[in-house]
Amino acid sequence: MSPAARSHRLLDRFGAAGSLACAVHCALLPLAIALLPALGIGNWLGEGFERGFVAFATLLGFASVYWGYRKHGAVRALGLLAAGLTILWSAILYPPLHEHLVAHALVMTCGGTLVGLAHLANLRLVHIHDASCAH
Repeated sequence: MSPAARSHRLLDRFGAAGSLACAVHCALLPLAIALLPALGIGNWLGEGFERGFVAFATLLGFASVYWGYRKHGAVRALGLLAAGLTILWSAILYPPLHEHLVAHALVMTCGGTLVGLAHLANLRLVHIHDASCAH
């Protein structure tokens, strides 16, 4: 396996883990908000952190999934990524959704899960492509 392929797989694994961790974070956010005053870490879960995390997920996701797409040519992972990122950005930028705690948490969880699944699908598609080219 080439060094570029190894680094791509590492990026996809990192992206999948980060996206799924984001989904868990979003699912637990209502509980965390209730505990924040006692823990004194309210700034960690603030709006700036959330936007920064989604921006990072966007850059990492597009770089990794697009690189995989160029290799395997299947749009499945790109579709999952686009849907997940659209949901995430909508939850941040659409004020009625952003301001409703439970709806925001549910939508962010769905978006983060789709982004994580996009990375996993991309890993699988690259693996299938590599295996078919090895024969």
